[in-house]
Amino acid sequence: MKRTATILVLFAALVCTMALAVFLGGTALSAPEVAAALLHPGSHTTAGVVIWELRIPRIIRAVLVGSSLAGCGTVFQAVLRNPLAEPYTLGVSAGGALGATTAIVLGLSGLPMVALCFTGCLASICLVIAMSVFRDFTASTIILSGVVLSFLLSSVVMFIFSVASSRDVHASVLWLMGSLADTGAVPLPALGAALAFLLGMLFVFARDMNLISLGDEKAHLLGLGPGTLKAVLLGLASLVTGLCVAVSGIIGFVGLIIPHALRRLTGADHQWLVPASMLSGGIFLLACDTIAQTALRPYELPVGVITGMAGGVFFLAYLLKASPPEVF
Repeated sequence: MKRTATILVLFAALVCTMALAVFLGGTALSAPEVAAALLHPGSHTTAGVVIWELRIPRIIRAVLVGSSLAGCGTVFQAVLRNPLAEPYTLGVSAGGALGATTAIVLGLSGLPMVALCFTGCLASICLVIAMSVFRDFTASTIILSGVVLSFLLSSVVMFIFSVASSRDVHASVLWLMGSLADTGAVPLPALGAALAFLLGMLFVFARDMNLISLGDEKAHLLGLGPGTLKAVLLGLASLVTGLCVAVSGIIGFVGLIIPHALRRLTGADHQWLVPASMLSGGIFLLACDTIAQTALRPYELPVGVITGMAGGVFFLAYLLKASPPEVF
């Protein structure tokens, strides 16, 4: 009953956050103007264009990306048995950053840039899995492989910055900070359909995540192949993360903060934790994006700056707590 109530409360909070975000944004509009635009979706007034062509698609994009990153964070924390793991632990973000930086330096944009970024993300997780297979494919070797690859790819990005023009470096840095503005490279319906399919596949493995989080030995005794399951879960989660990174840039801490906080409310049962984290991730990223648009209006902050600040506060509170970190 408590878990059901938590899901219902989170869903209601998401709806309220979306409604509030419609009335707030980078362009200052009065409440009557917003209400009139909502009641007349076909109007070509300034308010109508801002609401229906800019603000509402951006709200949907924020909810999709936030839900996806939080859901992937839950998967990584289950597979790696580490409550501080997130979608970028395995070097996925570094691969996406390398792909995007290469595209910007080459003068590519739109779909080619998304393709390069997505390819970088997929190549990163493939390299991590390949490096881990040479050992025993445990959580520690996966994390270590991801950290090593992240340092290597980040160094390559720094090398590109050192030889690129200042304009390209500035554009790359802005992208790396994260943004939910519409690039037009991936249509919103296609993005929603792809993420819904991949996240649905992850949810199918929710019960298996409960078993694998107990440890490889116990999972094997219960009839699971932990190595194969880890590879499948990491691959699916990296596909989702790669798509999010390709569309919105690098937005950190969503996949770390949300599952860690929700676990206290729903427990470690991933059949409840995954949907609760996805709802909370949408709320969190949408709230951060709204703050990014309104804090210094008419200037817009990168949403990654806001999530980074929230992550810093989270880590500070985490370190000041007397209790040791949670373990599965």
